[in-house]
Amino acid sequence: MPTLKTIADFNATLPNGDKLALADKAGKVLLVVNTASKCGFTPQYKGLEALWQKYRDRGFEVIAFPCNQFGGQEPGSADEIAEFCEVNFGLSFPLMGKIEVNGPGADPLFDWLKAEAPGVLGTKKIKWNFTKFLVDREGKVVRRYGPTDKPEGLAKDIEALL
Repeated sequence: MPTLKTIADFNATLPNGDKLALADKAGKVLLVVNTASKCGFTPQYKGLEALWQKYRDRGFEVIAFPCNQFGGQEPGSADEIAEFCEVNFGLSFPLMGKIEVNGPGADPLFDWLKAEAPGVLGTKKIKWNFTKFLVDREGKVVRRYGPTDKPEGLAKDIEALL
């Protein structure tokens, strides 16, 4: 069985259950984030939206994956999550369907992201909401950022890839 080598080898599930082939994002710089609406880091949605607005015309996208694995901080339905994000943060970048990022039910995309960019001391497990993965135009993971890394602090790395 061939190993998956780029983000283009994966699909994401939209909130309505439809599949999105990430191959459709080929040639773009991506920031993939696991998110939650009731987390201390939730205000990062504002910074993520600002990055999306600033760089989207240059081939950059933010792709957010709501996850309820950390303290039950994303309990809502897809519609509730989307409404919360739009009303509170003016979110316009894509929100995917809710997923798991750790354990036996982890989405294959996140298993790959974690393997490509391990955390501190080589840990693969995602520790909390708002862990971010920067992917270059060739679909390769460039860097992993922790929950405390604010989106605005990623601008220099994003610009270097655009």
